[in-house]
Amino acid sequence: MNGTHVTNDTRIPVAPGGLQLRSLHKELGGRTIIDALDLTVEPGELVSLLGPSGCGKTTTLRMIAGFLEPDGGDILMAGDEVTSLGPDRRPSAMVFQNYALWPHMTVFKNVAYPLKLRRRPKAEIEERVDRVLGLVNLRHHRDSRPSQISGGEQQRVALARALVQEPSVLLLDEPLSNLDAKLRVKVREDIREIQQRLGITTIIVTHDQEEALSMSDRVAVMNGGRIEQFTTPADLYARPATEFVATFIGSLNRFEGTFDGVRVLVGGGGAGGAGGAAAAASDVVGVRPEDVTFSQAAFAGGLRATVERVVPHGHFHEVLLRREDVTLRAYLSGTAPFVGEIGFAGITKALAFRDGRLVDARAEVAA
Repeated sequence: MNGTHVTNDTRIPVAPGGLQLRSLHKELGGRTIIDALDLTVEPGELVSLLGPSGCGKTTTLRMIAGFLEPDGGDILMAGDEVTSLGPDRRPSAMVFQNYALWPHMTVFKNVAYPLKLRRRPKAEIEERVDRVLGLVNLRHHRDSRPSQISGGEQQRVALARALVQEPSVLLLDEPLSNLDAKLRVKVREDIREIQQRLGITTIIVTHDQEEALSMSDRVAVMNGGRIEQFTTPADLYARPATEFVATFIGSLNRFEGTFDGVRVLVGGGGAGGAGGAAAAASDVVGVRPEDVTFSQAAFAGGLRATVERVVPHGHFHEVLLRREDVTLRAYLSGTAPFVGEIGFAGITKALAFRDGRLVDARAEVAA
């Protein structure tokens, strides 16, 4: 993809994009950090590397940027091999977690800095910086210093400094981690809007699942230096490929056993599970809290349950229900039940895992 996109009076050139990692491998301190990692990001796509601390996502990003040399494998950007190139020779730009702004420089000079290093003509620098400041709505702060603007504005300065280099791949390392919760939502919407307007291939590293699911075209969930699953946010949540993904993304009621469409058969029989097929030791049932229902009136598939705890979350209530077979965590909207209330609880959908892999994502999944 090559051309320009219009944002009000701002025209930003877009370089050809796309990224491919092939059998990427990295060891640090005698320990394998990244193990035969493969990833293909399409041109113009925003992909999040999501996972717990120590899973290898930041190491992967630093290898993509050129700050770490892989011990094996290949990195391609826009179809070109860049594995052996330093960060200054790659068609990529990075926004660091701490923004790395020069405190003594104005916003304009911070954004212009990479162009001055490349000895671009003064007129070109002026024109390119003005365009990118317009893109991130910071022209009015061009003469301000970082200490004189908000955290969200500092983040946009760091983004502008990356975009002014007109990269084919934009890299962001935990870009919202230094912002408060409300501002994070606003800034991530800004980043996504700018990314879509430019059509720039973008990789974001984050440990925040809400951030990844709300911004990304696809999400790569990492664990132990490998990618457990790489798919769309909707598919990731509805059909987690592994038990790790299911427990890492969202909340999950987890039981060892099977599900016959009504009861969770713990260990093959379970309380209230007489007559169920014996479960293999590796069988696991996962039930999302929003797939648990509760009513005062009896209904098909509902079993008697007692409300043990109610935690308000604004637009919904987190409710702990004790059924005759198991204890279930439910997310319920509307009027909250009261602790000690007796009613009927049902399960509308369950995930079945065997040997840690998803085998079924429907309601009736008895082994």
